[in-house]
Amino acid sequence: MTVTDPHIKSEKRGALGLLTLDRPQALNALTHGMVTAIADRLTQWAQDADVRCVVIRGEGDRAFCAGGDIRAVQQAVVAGTDEGAALLRDEYHMNALIGAYPKPYVALLHGISMGGGAGLSVHGRYRLADGSLTFAMPETGIGFIPDVGASYFLSRLPCEMGLYLGLTASSIGLADALDAGLMTHAVQRDDFDAVLDALANGTDVDEAITPFVRKPGPGPLREHRRRIQTIFSASSVEAILERLDRDGSDFAQATAQVIRSRSPTSLKLVFRQLREGAMLDLKGCLAMEYRLALRVLPAHDFREGVRAALVDKDRRPQWQPSSLAGVGDLDAFFAPLGKKELFEIS
Repeated sequence: MTVTDPHIKSEKRGALGLLTLDRPQALNALTHGMVTAIADRLTQWAQDADVRCVVIRGEGDRAFCAGGDIRAVQQAVVAGTDEGAALLRDEYHMNALIGAYPKPYVALLHGISMGGGAGLSVHGRYRLADGSLTFAMPETGIGFIPDVGASYFLSRLPCEMGLYLGLTASSIGLADALDAGLMTHAVQRDDFDAVLDALANGTDVDEAITPFVRKPGPGPLREHRRRIQTIFSASSVEAILERLDRDGSDFAQATAQVIRSRSPTSLKLVFRQLREGAMLDLKGCLAMEYRLALRVLPAHDFREGVRAALVDKDRRPQWQPSSLAGVGDLDAFFAPLGKKELFEIS
């Protein structure tokens, strides 16, 4: 039986399977029902000989996908239900499906593309974005950890860009996302329909994209790439902050200030998470992130981070502990889950 959701439009156009996130009033943030519907349709199209490639896009002018429905996850935690964990479990399975998809998978991105939106796009083979792109993994700002396979793709970005993005939760635009390899092509949104038409007609994906590829100018991070690589290759979060302070440039000072505003526990977890993620495949990274998520969700900083960012919106979270020195041993966060593991261990 086909799984459907009112916020997912699904259609076949010739050789193309097209998915549209249709929740623009919420910046296309993913609900549990949307995740389930996407995974079901992708599974069907993988076995459909008429579908030669799959495209996913977002409705509305403001966002491709602003992430998962974090408020719903937080409310489930407060209510003492397992719905938040179930949503993440199904979302991570969907991320693994995208990463191993047997047919060309194309994401058309515009506007806000964060968190869960990265999981819908970065694991696919083609990521086309226009100049309105705002990409981020914002989790350390809400007391969480970059998930949806972020420990896989962030740990593999050049010049320590992944650790920079993961710790700071900073947003980047199209040019910097291309430099980092998070996006594969710059294509104006006005040309997205022409790309879809070509793919529907059975045109090879590279051939369909090539006429519309643009080359944006350099992004603001390009001049700092060597500095980022030197500083963020340090052996701990504390050492990174020491190097930023010693550097003394305007960029380094601003970066240090941002990092110091994030959840200390999240910062420590992200550092270890990305270092370990560099040695794991995508499924291994997702399994690790699920272990972390189940331990972080009920903790103080996640509840406090969501409150400050999304509920009261005072932007003044009170982290516990309030400093890196107060963060204890992390081994319990990374410990196996036994029968609750994301994937069966053979």
